[in-house]
Amino acid sequence: MRVHVVGTGLIGTSLGLALARHGDEVTLEDVLPTHAALARDLGAGRLPADGEELAPDLVVVAAPPDVTAGCVAAALERWPSAAVTDVASVKGVVLSALRAAGADLSRYCGSHPMAGRERSGAVAGRHDLFDGRAWVLTPSDETLPEVVALVTDVARAAGSVVRTLPAGEHDRAVAAVSHLPQLAASLVAARLEDLDEGAVALAGQGLRDVTRIAASDPNLWTQILAGNAGAVREVVDALAADLQAVSRALAALEAGADAPGARGAIATAIAAGNAGHARIPGKHGAAPTAYSTVRVLIPDEPGNLGRLFAHVAEIGTNIEEFHLDHGLGQPFGIAEVDVVPAAASGLAEGLASRGWQIHG
Repeated sequence: MRVHVVGTGLIGTSLGLALARHGDEVTLEDVLPTHAALARDLGAGRLPADGEELAPDLVVVAAPPDVTAGCVAAALERWPSAAVTDVASVKGVVLSALRAAGADLSRYCGSHPMAGRERSGAVAGRHDLFDGRAWVLTPSDETLPEVVALVTDVARAAGSVVRTLPAGEHDRAVAAVSHLPQLAASLVAARLEDLDEGAVALAGQGLRDVTRIAASDPNLWTQILAGNAGAVREVVDALAADLQAVSRALAALEAGADAPGARGAIATAIAAGNAGHARIPGKHGAAPTAYSTVRVLIPDEPGNLGRLFAHVAEIGTNIEEFHLDHGLGQPFGIAEVDVVPAAASGLAEGLASRGWQIHG
């Protein structure tokens, strides 16, 4: 397949790397030639020769959200025989702009790979970025079936699992599962800015987990949130109402009275979080699974992490999730190895017999 990628940031470069490994012919373009040349040097595809007339089967626009619609319209006009998709995080605003501009929507199918990293740019690109990730297609009523099939083939070639949703439904979904988490992580991390060093030094794995994506690009996320403002505002307002309820309960407890109902309000909020967390799909998109955690003390020395993984493999246990939490000022960390419940006891015994200290 001949695929032309417009925009060689994280997503565009990663897609080029994945498709090049798949054997597709990938050409690259970026408004900044240096960015396109870097993506080429990383193996994401080739740059068109001077004067070369490209004839792509599919054009993938991987531009920033605020210029995506213009880039898609230009691609539809520039290559009248090609299908065109984009990978912007918001779909409704792009579709509306194209429709208002009178673009040929029969050859356009919006899409959104649910993959990314905190880092941006071509150097952050990975050929396996899309492996096992959902790639949402948002065809319009005008989109030709063969165009949908072409975008589906490319998404699957990159390693993704394809889902199809209307643009509006997609935007409401990502407001809750992607855009709100980014805002929440950023706002929690912002509480640390004025905290003294001693307090910040107490940070544990819980804080790291909650704030991991707070390192994301502010410019990009401003564009994403602005493009999906209505749907994001709804979930933000709902979250704000829940926070206000907890705040009122805490105020009642702080006042020192018996505060009937205050503890119940707090418990209800935490329990609702339990219920929501239980709905998050497990590994490879499977049904949610409750894993058991085996905690291992691991000395902070070269080679120990590799030795631990080798011993887990010897025991024959499959690791479902893994976290490493460093002790405050201590020369060791705690490795949290999540496994299916039936394997936990055997793994703990096997590691202990190989000299590892099991924690808890």
